[in-house]
Formats: sequence, structure tokens, C-alpha cells
Amino acid sequence: MEQLLRSFFLFLSRNRMLTKLAKKYGLQFGASRFVAGESVEHAVKVIKELNRNGLDVTLDYLGEFIDDEKEAEEVARHLIRAIEAISTSDVNSQLSLKLTSLGLDISEQAVMQNMKRILEAAEKHQVFVTIDMEDYSRCAKTLAIFKELKSRYDQVGTVLQAYLYRTVSDLEDLQPYKPNLRLVKGAYKESEKVAYPDKNDVDKNFKEIIKMHLLNGNYTAIATHDEKIIEYTKQLVSDHQVSKDLFEFQMLYGIRPELQLNLVREGYRMRVYVPYGTDWYGYFMRRLAERPANVAFVIKGIVKK
Repeated sequence: MEQLLRSFFLFLSRNRMLTKLAKKYGLQFGASRFVAGESVEHAVKVIKELNRNGLDVTLDYLGEFIDDEKEAEEVARHLIRAIEAISTSDVNSQLSLKLTSLGLDISEQAVMQNMKRILEAAEKHQVFVTIDMEDYSRCAKTLAIFKELKSRYDQVGTVLQAYLYRTVSDLEDLQPYKPNLRLVKGAYKESEKVAYPDKNDVDKNFKEIIKMHLLNGNYTAIATHDEKIIEYTKQLVSDHQVSKDLFEFQMLYGIRPELQLNLVREGYRMRVYVPYGTDWYGYFMRRLAERPANVAFVIKGIVKK
């Protein structure tokens, strides 16, 4: 049943008509649990509250799969404004973004022009930018763009997904760049030809890439709500005397908030992925797909309204 629900929500996440309706009617039906409002001003208020509780943040302006060059340029302008807002508000936050919102599906020239503008602003204001990883069909292009940008800019990192067969090889390939990486299990529905279908194999590969990247001495963000993976990481860094300055845990806004605070109390760096914006629908559906139990929170939110 859980797998059926996962497939259903992933199917809904790709529905363009529903995406347009969601933009029109705003953050209703429980989405506000996972999305920090529609404007950067709303998001900054959330960031300040999280910072007061000892939590770091990465801010994500929601949007993806843009196929209009002018629209992609507008997203780039908005992301630059977000970088400036982070700087002027004096909050502890980084920025995350998706290349498909900046022209990846239009042309390499379009996405590179937009990314260079964003990273110029990031370098100026010393705001770190993480390039999110999307589905498998865009993985190779994303990593190629990251490598080109990393050779020119310091304030940029990217993401690797444990459920892909290729990830260990990608990690080895990126080693010369000494990258700051976010490591995740992966949230897209992929073919068994490219991704591990069994959860146990995904978990095993996740542990492997965490160990590889940490012991290579590169900064590692372990993005998970899985307490077994968290405990594995704690034991690993203890056994190998890895400094707490070399890694952090990351979780999604609105999910396992008490666990987030517990990690802060234990002295670990904990960063919360805080999305905002009007294009929230696809992100929201993927959160429901990852953990169908989240549907209960949505129903509760509707009833309260």
C-alpha cells in the first residue's frame, strides 16, 4: 500500500495542470507545514526563528522544469534577491536551487549564464549555494555544470543520491574538486536499470558514500530523517575522530523537528532545508511520496481550517 501511495504522489507531482492550480490557490491543504510562505520576506521570518533555536538553514526558492528563457532569467533574478535578503537580514542561511528552474532544459548557455550571475552574487555576499540533484536523466548534465562552475567559484556545492548505481563512481570523479556535497537517498521514481529498487541496498550505498566522502576529508552534509543512518554517522565520526566542523546533518522543514533540536543539543550542526515560493506543488507531492504518513498531517490541517 505504501509503495502504491508513493507512486501515486510522484505521478501527481509531475502534473502540470495541478501545478498551475496550486500556484493560483496558494498554500492550502496542509502545504504550509512544509513550505515557509510564498515570499522571501515570509521565509526570512521562519529562518530567524530556526536560527534562534540553534538551527542553520538552506533556503530554496521553489520551481523546476522551466522551458521559457525569460522565465528562467526571472528565477535567477529572484535567487539573487534571496541571496541579498540573506545577507542584509544577517541570518544564518545558505541557498539551494534547481538547474531546471534556470534553463537546464533550454540550453547549456542559458543555464550557465544564469548560474554565473547567481554565483557572482553569492561570492560577493559570501552565501553558499547548493545545486540540487534532480532526476537521473539530468544527473550527468548537472555534474558537468557543477564541475565547470566549481573550477571558477568557491561558494558552490551539489548533491549525490545514494539510490543511483553510478553514485560511487561520481563521488570518485568529483574528488579532485574537493567538493562540499549533500548526500541523500533520493526522492525521484527511477528505473531499476539505473537505481537500486531495494531499500536495504540504498541504505548500504548511502552508508558507503557517507564514509567515502567523510574520510576523504571533504565537507559532508548528511541529509536524512533516518535515525539508523544518523546513528551510523555518529559512530563513524567517533571511530575515525572526524571533526564536527567537517560535517552536518540536514532535514526538511516541518519533518522531525524534535529530532532536529535533539541533534543541536548534542552539539551537532543541523541545517534545515526551508522551501518557499508559489511553485510549491511538486515539492509538496514528493514529501508525501517519501513518507505517506505525512498525509495525516495534511488531513489534520484541512480539518482545522
